[in-house]
Amino acid sequence: MNRTLPRQSTLLIALVIVVVDQVSKGVASSVLQDGHTLPLLPHLISLQLVHNTGAAFSVLRGSTALLGLLSLGVGIGLILLIWRQRVLPFWQALASAALLGGTLGNGLDRWRLGYVVDFLALEPIDFPIFNGADVAINLAVLCFGIDLWTRRGETSRG
Repeated sequence: MNRTLPRQSTLLIALVIVVVDQVSKGVASSVLQDGHTLPLLPHLISLQLVHNTGAAFSVLRGSTALLGLLSLGVGIGLILLIWRQRVLPFWQALASAALLGGTLGNGLDRWRLGYVVDFLALEPIDFPIFNGADVAINLAVLCFGIDLWTRRGETSRG
């Protein structure tokens, strides 16, 4: 079964991710006080507001302008890549949409606020606090992996 998604659907998924990400960050910013923790799923996930001026794991902390330009470049590149295709293989489309949505979600924070709003904290392990855009970017990596795996299987059969 060779499933595909049209470019419009791919871009719509990315837009939904950006909207959900921005709304969730807005709610978190209005409900949470900086430094306070609110249990969401006890002993699993809590809400804790953090303003991150770096990238993942606070790499390049304080490099908001550089990271904002990087987000813009990646976003434009992904839009052009998606738009050049009438249809994309299903997992590649999901990966592209998630990466675009996550990149733009965090990019919007950097451009508007000068930092990224993070608010999801895993309790059982010591892991950096993250947000919906970060989840989307990680899901993109997973979807790209699935795309490579499924296309590898198609190549070996055909």
